Amino acid sequence: MPPRRRVPVDQGEQAVAAWRADPDTLPRAQLATAVRYTLEELAARAPGRSVEVRVPPHGAVQAVEGPRHSRGTPSNVVETDAATWLSLATGELRWVDAVAQGRVRASGGRADLDAWLPLG
Repeated sequence: MPPRRRVPVDQGEQAVAAWRADPDTLPRAQLATAVRYTLEELAARAPGRSVEVRVPPHGAVQAVEGPRHSRGTPSNVVETDAATWLSLATGELRWVDAVAQGRVRASGGRADLDAWLPLG
């Protein structure tokens, strides 16, 4: 079953477009909408519960097929900031470059999102 959407697609796409147009002055609420929408997109395109993707303080999602995580600290975690996540999601930054630059913290054997990014 696909994850339930909390951000309407039209609002999410508008927020991502606004971020692309002017990432430095985007209001915090719109930034949060863009992050949550793209996290939901990832979960829809890479369904599963083996990797937890975190973009604090805006949201987190479980995605990628594989062994399901159910308790304690997940074994496969990806964490980054909002600007880096949106750059990855939109294709403005490549996964390998973000990891090499230390802009993404990825732990676990399945915590490689290169196959699913960019989303668009």
